[in-house]
Amino acid sequence: MITVEKALEIILAESQDFGVEKIPFMESLGRVLKEDIGADRDFPPFDRVSMDGIAIYYDTYKKGDITFPIESIQAAGAEQLSLKSQQNCIEVMTGAVVPKNVDTVIPYELVEIKDGKAELSTDTIKQGQNIHRKGLDRKQDDLLIKQNTIISSAEIGVLATVGKATVKVAKQPKVMIVSTGDELIEVDKIPLNHQIRRSNVYTLVALLQELKIQADTAHINDDKAILKQKIEGYLLDYDVLLFSGAVSKGKFDFLPEILEELGVKKQFHKVKQRPGKPFWFGAIGPFSINDMKIGNGNHKTTIFAFPGNPVSTFVGCLKYFYPWFRKSIGIEYKNLDYAILSEDFTFQPALTYFLQVRLQNENGRIIGTPVKGKGSGDLANLADADGFLELPADKTEFRKGETFPLIRYRQY
Repeated sequence: MITVEKALEIILAESQDFGVEKIPFMESLGRVLKEDIGADRDFPPFDRVSMDGIAIYYDTYKKGDITFPIESIQAAGAEQLSLKSQQNCIEVMTGAVVPKNVDTVIPYELVEIKDGKAELSTDTIKQGQNIHRKGLDRKQDDLLIKQNTIISSAEIGVLATVGKATVKVAKQPKVMIVSTGDELIEVDKIPLNHQIRRSNVYTLVALLQELKIQADTAHINDDKAILKQKIEGYLLDYDVLLFSGAVSKGKFDFLPEILEELGVKKQFHKVKQRPGKPFWFGAIGPFSINDMKIGNGNHKTTIFAFPGNPVSTFVGCLKYFYPWFRKSIGIEYKNLDYAILSEDFTFQPALTYFLQVRLQNENGRIIGTPVKGKGSGDLANLADADGFLELPADKTEFRKGETFPLIRYRQY
């Protein structure tokens, strides 16, 4: 049995590159950019009006003129006009190109327009005001977005601005999520007294959807021969297999034995943690189970086999699969979240404990309050909490006010 730290180290060392694909930019939200994005021209591309108002030649105002006949209107999107007389002005709209022969924009709020003339109602005019100069934000060919950036709505806007109708992003892995067990039935069925509905699979599906991964799902009953046949096919067809259940010591927990028979290399089985101690992790590739190269010989399948209790599956995916996936697509793993324990807590076994907590922001400090549950099978308790505090294995007493790493699954 290995430590949580060692387990994560091994898993991160097994990260893999799934390649790059080109997709429409409006489908790239939440994906990882795989190219640098540069400015295709100056930003802004012209001297730009930044407030609705009038544009004047400043020296005319400086000589004492405060009334300016209106020559015309410069609309946004219209070709650039020219001021014909320095004693006149042009009405200008936000976003429009600044007309020629003017150098200052005065907002409508400081102007009274009457009988085709604009009269200033202020004496605090500065030359060049309210003009957004060409290239002030960025110059042509400046780097705007670095590759390996997670694309947010801000990046979508930049991609649109530079005309990136399609964009290179990290390709997503092909994932199969498998549940096992004769006691499980579909969500739309009425369970008998000895049955329960499948829930772990759909929890994992939802967790992966947050990573923009669309996973396939399957359920296999506790029949070793069928399990082996199905898994053999999945190893050939998928980059990642996520299992929930069949990894403990029960009579029907066939999964570790089957994976060994199929040639999957076990990296570890059992981690010094609660919940989720029976967690199994391994990989196979680039050779197939029959010592034949799969496809182009670069195919590899990574297997995360979580215990079947729902809280174990849930925390296992967040703690191990999430960092592995992010490293695989080029995002450096960092645990940046921490929270302060709101009350004393005791946990006796020498195991890392993932404590369910409800989170609260108190003057910028994230406070974690323990949410008492009934163990790793208490699925409903997850809905009462916001995350897990990772309590180290070398302590048994955890004091109010101490800070611990936080695995957050609910955002605010």
